[in-house]
Amino acid sequence: MIRHRTWGFYLTYVGFFGAVITAILAFFWAPAVDPESWRSPEAYRILFWHVPFAWASFLAFCLLFIGAILWYVNRSEDGWKMVVSGSELGLLFGLGVVISGPIWGAAEWGVPWDWSDLRLNTYALLTAVALFLVLAIRSQPDGEGNRDTIAALGLFGFALVPITAMATTWFQNRHPGTVIIDSDETGLDPQIKSLLLAGAFAFMLLFIGLALISFEIQRLREELDSRLHFMDEGGVL
Repeated sequence: MIRHRTWGFYLTYVGFFGAVITAILAFFWAPAVDPESWRSPEAYRILFWHVPFAWASFLAFCLLFIGAILWYVNRSEDGWKMVVSGSELGLLFGLGVVISGPIWGAAEWGVPWDWSDLRLNTYALLTAVALFLVLAIRSQPDGEGNRDTIAALGLFGFALVPITAMATTWFQNRHPGTVIIDSDETGLDPQIKSLLLAGAFAFMLLFIGLALISFEIQRLREELDSRLHFMDEGGVL
């Protein structure tokens, strides 16, 4: 368990440092974009955090999905820990997306949010599901019934992930499409692509580190509850 904690802190520090370096390179190394194709060309630099935030949030909901399945099939405590961690990290990285996105939208579109855009609205719903899950986990008594309900809502949230990811392919509106894939339409600069991938790797390390720390916190909380229950029963530590 100490090894998990050590690796958790180590990966979190490395991931956070990589995210900071990504932001610095985004402002001082990433090339400028065609000013005729963008209303606010310099604002695009926030996308080097916005996109990795989104990818990391999808990883969190994948963790939530796996945990929910393990909980339903085997009543696995490890599965439940994954549900809790996936919900918390989905909310954390989801908030990063819904904060950074409107900043860019306000500069590029003139409005922070477009309620007619499918990807924006499905992602907002996804983040709202994560918020509800975190609030439910922290406010409701722990028990199989509540865990079943929370896991079911987690599965619903995960169902929104492919819809959100493919929304701009199915219904292109304002939100840009998947530009990480080279094509004649995207014409993605190699420097931009390299920095996006580097940022994604840093955020992935950050996600793994925070997940390990979350698992360790849950284990320590369970140990503390067990000892308190033992003392309430008249035992002596």
